[in-house]
Amino acid sequence: MTEAAILPEPAGPGNDRSHRIRGAWHRWVLAAASFALLAPSLTVADDGSVREAIRERIGTLVATDRVDVEGVTLGSEDILAGYYAGRDHAPAWTDPDRAAALQGLLAAAATHGLDPEDFFLSKLEALAASATAPAALADLDLLRTEALIRYGYQRRFGKVDPGSMEPAWNFRRGFAAGEDPVALLAAAIEAPVLEAVLDSKMPGGPWYRQLQAALARYRAIAAGGGWPAVPDGAVLKPGQADPRVIALRERLQAEGDAVGSPAADDPEVFDAPLAAAVRGFQGRHGLAVDAEVGPATLRELNVPTAVRVDQLRLSLERVRWLAGDVPSTYVVVNVAGFHVGYVREQRLVWQSRVVVGREARQTPIFRGLMTYVELNPTWTIPPTILREDILPKLRRDPGYLRRERITVLDRAGQVVDPLTVDWSAYRRGVPYTLRQEPGPANALGRIKLMFPNPHAVYLHDTPARELFTRPKRTFSSGCIRVEDPLGLAELVLDDARWDRAALEAGIATGRTQRVSLRTPVPVLLVYLTAVVDPDGVVRFSRDVYGRDPALQAALDGPVRLVFPTRAAGGKVRPVPL
Repeated sequence: MTEAAILPEPAGPGNDRSHRIRGAWHRWVLAAASFALLAPSLTVADDGSVREAIRERIGTLVATDRVDVEGVTLGSEDILAGYYAGRDHAPAWTDPDRAAALQGLLAAAATHGLDPEDFFLSKLEALAASATAPAALADLDLLRTEALIRYGYQRRFGKVDPGSMEPAWNFRRGFAAGEDPVALLAAAIEAPVLEAVLDSKMPGGPWYRQLQAALARYRAIAAGGGWPAVPDGAVLKPGQADPRVIALRERLQAEGDAVGSPAADDPEVFDAPLAAAVRGFQGRHGLAVDAEVGPATLRELNVPTAVRVDQLRLSLERVRWLAGDVPSTYVVVNVAGFHVGYVREQRLVWQSRVVVGREARQTPIFRGLMTYVELNPTWTIPPTILREDILPKLRRDPGYLRRERITVLDRAGQVVDPLTVDWSAYRRGVPYTLRQEPGPANALGRIKLMFPNPHAVYLHDTPARELFTRPKRTFSSGCIRVEDPLGLAELVLDDARWDRAALEAGIATGRTQRVSLRTPVPVLLVYLTAVVDPDGVVRFSRDVYGRDPALQAALDGPVRLVFPTRAAGGKVRPVPL
């Protein structure tokens, strides 16, 4: 597993409000328009009739707050109006090479998992082929400008607002500090290859290109008819002879899993090379790796190619959401993949399996900052767990707290004998704090790694080691249990005084001890159901929290970005397009 390796290259902080991001993109266009007037290589036709048609359209936009062109509602008056006013309403796309480059750019949007029709490609093609009158040429020019703006927004920030998908979302989104939008767009205008300039400023590191390459490969498989289904039946095991083995071999070959040539004398034999291919497939899909084709493996084998294509598209979108807020060194948890990784200077140097929140108590998707590690931690039981888990146990078994070494504290911090409390009197909460003391049975294990956040979620050890061997690891109440927490602690502490031996010695004392990180480390909790290893191996995870359908619908649905416009009195109000 190398989920962490696919995350974006670093960018600086920005604004996380999608309409402000959109405004930033448009301000980039607006500022660069004035700069572009000074660029000697820019060709602008001095067509007075087209200029006047553009001026009329912009005048309507300013007066009525909207203007429709070929069924498309154009952007707000303080964007397009300002842009074209900066060039005295001269058309911007009179250079045929630049117009063709834009058309090619929009047509290639599908390679990013985006829909070219979000940028009205077919309308542009039809209008470009037919427009001769000044009004039609003006419409074409305005549509091209709006298409570039929308394309740039989606490529850099994604089509869907992550806040509408992830309730805890707090990643920053926006342009990097010190980024010069005027110079950026001027370079794009003058560049021989528009796409090359944009690619240099958009998410597009190796991690992103690997997802793109996988998307292209799986689309090619789908275009060729997809892979064959493996028929239902009894569990297929290595060494058996079964007619379904032929279909199994064809299925794995279609996706590129190495299966070797079947035995010449009996192609229905489940031979050793085929067993190795099944194990590889199981590992890539988060299944129990046993080479047997049982119900779970058969179900994943028979997932249609189109579904895998969509999973890759969703991962590209989710990675675009992150592009503005990923540093060079960080801890990343792919909740859907049940793995954590430590990335140092954009290189994955460590990874481990994790247990995440169960479906009823999902691990939230957000960004935090790890600041300290605690050895031999106590565990203060959160209100939800106390109400839903502990209180029912106490009503049945008053001795539960003593056996689990859980201390009861009143509001003054004084220890209370749990046998003196009538726990049956409480249904939703109690006027006490329940704290589990350090020890082998502590729910947090021997160590916790803290990135303070309002969700009370953190990384920690666990005494329930057997859960890490399960293919599906949704067992916690929201926190992330780490199979090798000491390995991660040693890396984030990055201090010779706190190597693994020192950590183990500190734990052996039994004393609770806090160790601050010399340099706080960002923690990224993400949700990716498809990832690509640096060596090109594609891994798929089940959508354990059911997040994919809503994102799929939004990604395939109409553009719903909210752009700022000005109402009476100069105030900004949102207008959905």
